[in-house]
Amino acid sequence: MVIVVEAPDRMLGEVLPPGDKSLGHRALIFNAVASGKARVENFPPGADPLSTFTCLRNLGVNMAYDPGPPPQVEMKGAGALGTLQEPTTVLDCGNSATTLRLLTGLLAPQPFLSVLTGDDSLRSRPVDRVIQPLRLMGAQIWGRRGDRLAPLVVKGSRLKGIDYKMPMASAQVKSALLLAGLWAEGDTHLEEPAPSRDHTERMLRAMGASIESDGARIKVSPLSSPLNSLSLPLPGDISAAAFFLVAGAVHPDAQIRLRAVGVNPTRAGVVEVLQQMGANITVTECAPLGGEPVADLEVTSSRLRGVEIQGGIIPRLIDEVPVLAVAAACAGGTTIIRGAAELRVKEADRIGATVAGLRKMGIDVDELPDGMIIRGGKRLRGASVNSHGDHRLAMAFAVAGLAAQGETTIDGAEGVDVSYPAFWQELERLSRPRY
Repeated sequence: MVIVVEAPDRMLGEVLPPGDKSLGHRALIFNAVASGKARVENFPPGADPLSTFTCLRNLGVNMAYDPGPPPQVEMKGAGALGTLQEPTTVLDCGNSATTLRLLTGLLAPQPFLSVLTGDDSLRSRPVDRVIQPLRLMGAQIWGRRGDRLAPLVVKGSRLKGIDYKMPMASAQVKSALLLAGLWAEGDTHLEEPAPSRDHTERMLRAMGASIESDGARIKVSPLSSPLNSLSLPLPGDISAAAFFLVAGAVHPDAQIRLRAVGVNPTRAGVVEVLQQMGANITVTECAPLGGEPVADLEVTSSRLRGVEIQGGIIPRLIDEVPVLAVAAACAGGTTIIRGAAELRVKEADRIGATVAGLRKMGIDVDELPDGMIIRGGKRLRGASVNSHGDHRLAMAFAVAGLAAQGETTIDGAEGVDVSYPAFWQELERLSRPRY
């Protein structure tokens, strides 16, 4: 699908972002092995969370999806190890790496055999970073290409706790190991190079798991009793809100309010960086939702300046790097982004594709192995750009188009369906561009 975006005269309005995708995956997976009924409200309607829903139903979990509005899921957990059912079909994770990696950790101790696969993009993304530590725990897992790629075959086995230093900060890998550790013999100790998002630790603690954390070090102890079910409303996804935060900051006549957005400190790096760049963002705290901090965010037109984005903040904004690169292109001075090599192995090579798109739009940008150097300060010009079907690239290029002179044509715009199906409608409502 191709979408054409033009800069509107004004951007004004209020947005309620979809429920947090990371929390949506976790709420379903953890409640699937908890004891009792649960309702997950404001469930994100994208294709990725629905892949988790379908896989869990194929594992025998009793659950129902109501598209709303607002969307919600009602479910009854299996309650204990061994009460999930062996799937009679391959578990299709679609485009969702979170589904694939977390389910691998969940299934490693289950007493049956499972096969997990996904679409072409997911089957090209590395899974050895999950397989290797799970094997150290005693898991039996096989994949393609030297066990680097899906499809994966997981044969449940008895696991033991390990002390593992993770080579990269990854919430998905960490979550898979924490899940496996719930049913291992002995404690599991993990250490990351820098703290990644902590949704898993927060939610599992709320459900009765014994998890201790100190910065980048985490310890999980085996369950002494089944997890307690947890009903919760999900806050708005800050990764979805980020596109409108940047749009409001870079457009010359904008005022956008984003309601009930999750601002977990391990995810809110995008707000901090935009404020460092000079963005006019007002944060109004709201009551927490499901144990997660929540705020209303308001952004208005801003004069941005270049900054350095690297080090420990990268895991807290890794998904927002493409749209932050758009902010940097509109900012005065130079922005340097380093330490984001993980973006090379997302749905697309987000570093290479972002650099290529910005260059087409007239921006002076150098590509680095782990990031980019962006020399901003002049107005972008409309161009034809390729998102390669990647949802975050498509939305980032749309934001660039809102600040560009002339039309910006985005190929692969259908990619937004995996995380934010209503994005184009919301964009039109706020700006009324001519598509």
